Formats: sequence, structure tokens, C-alpha cells
Amino acid sequence: MTERRTESTDPAGHEPGRESVADSIAHALDPLDAHRVSDPAHPTDLKTQVIRFFLTGVLSAIVDYGLLQLFMAFGMHYGPAKALSFVAGTLTAYALNRRWTFNAEPSRARFVATMCLYAVMFGVQWGLFMVLVPWFDGMGWSHFWATTVGYVIAQGVATVTNFVVQRTVIFRVR
Repeated sequence: MTERRTESTDPAGHEPGRESVADSIAHALDPLDAHRVSDPAHPTDLKTQVIRFFLTGVLSAIVDYGLLQLFMAFGMHYGPAKALSFVAGTLTAYALNRRWTFNAEPSRARFVATMCLYAVMFGVQWGLFMVLVPWFDGMGWSHFWATTVGYVIAQGVATVTNFVVQRTVIFRVR
């Protein structure tokens, strides 16, 4: 039996403008991929963007926090460990948000703008983390809980700010 395709599907059998999560992740690996163009006539609605941003954030946070704990388990100080884990989480977030959350076409200018935003957010997030961890340590908390709660607070501030700036400035449909 042969598969019949109509003009309403692409060669992979997907509807135009619709992409599976696996396709989104595969295409997200190249931040400057020129094979995909967003459709400004069909922007992703706010509810969908919030849900996708949340899911992307969860995955990126798992990468970030997991590497943070791993680096510290191997003896790295929490400051440099957080810096390295932030970079890995940030690249994960950018790739998925551009392709899946905001359905944005590739753009070097957008990539640079997002990296500038992430650089500012790194300062805010890392700065909060570096203030909160010693404070919680000084309150007698275990180092695990001090770094975990410090991470959650700093990540929360950065997440809200990132969504607002990315949706209203960087990935807005023109």
C-alpha cells in the first residue's frame, strides 16, 4: 500500500507550518539554520508561547542545574560551575525558543540580540546566585540547599525577564 500525500502536507507528512517536537529539536541545533522561515501571517498565540517557553525552560533548567551539581560534585567552586552550567542551559534555551516557542526565522541579528540579553541575564542571575548562596550558607543551611534555593530564585527572576524581552522585542513578528 502506498502513502498518498496531498498538497496540504510536506514530504514528511506534516501540515504546512506545523512541525513535530522532534523536528523542532533537530532543527534547533543550528542557531543560524536558514532552512526554516516563520510565517508572520500565522504567529504562535500567547498561550502556546507561554506553555512552550515553560517546557523549554524546564529542559534548559535541567541542563543548567544538572551540570551545576555535576561540576560541584567534581570539586569545582560554585561560582565557575554556575557560569559554565548557565552557558549550556542558555544555548539549549535559545535553540528551542527560536524554533519551537516563537517560531522565528533564523537571523544573525536576532542571535546576537538574544546573546546580549542572555549576557545581561547572566549578570543578574549569577550575581543573585553569588549573593544568595553565602547568605543561605551563613544561616546554617546545607550547601546543597543553599545552592538549590539560590539557583531557583535567580533562575525565576531571569526566566520572567527573558520571556518578556524575547516576546516583545527579539522574537516579535514584524
